[in-house]
Amino acid sequence: MSKPADVGSLRVGGYVIVDDKPCRVASLTKSKPGKHGAAKARVVAIGVFDGAKKTFVKPVNAQIEVPMIEKRTGQVIALLESSVQLMDLENYEVSETAYPDNVELKQKLGSGVEVEYWRILGRTKIMRTKG
Repeated sequence: MSKPADVGSLRVGGYVIVDDKPCRVASLTKSKPGKHGAAKARVVAIGVFDGAKKTFVKPVNAQIEVPMIEKRTGQVIALLESSVQLMDLENYEVSETAYPDNVELKQKLGSGVEVEYWRILGRTKIMRTKG
């Protein structure tokens, strides 16, 4: 799920959808309006799931999609070869997600550990352990 927003309302550390992928805004520079046009914004964003750097330039009054992020709490049920099995602590729904890229976070995972995970555009990512 996503909602529309103006490019001018984006902030560093916020999130935006670029090429149908959720990204975190790393830098944002705005130029002044010129003689023949509106002010422009140059946005550099880094993909949440793949870490790829994306750049785009648009007028500040242009519309862009911003992802709706669900921050949820879950418990690790099992560590599989290529994924982690999570149970949501609110509705007890079981799902699988990929291992986190962060090595320290990956080492903290174990059966029974509570984690905070984000659900963005139908995909999940483990962000941190709790407790």
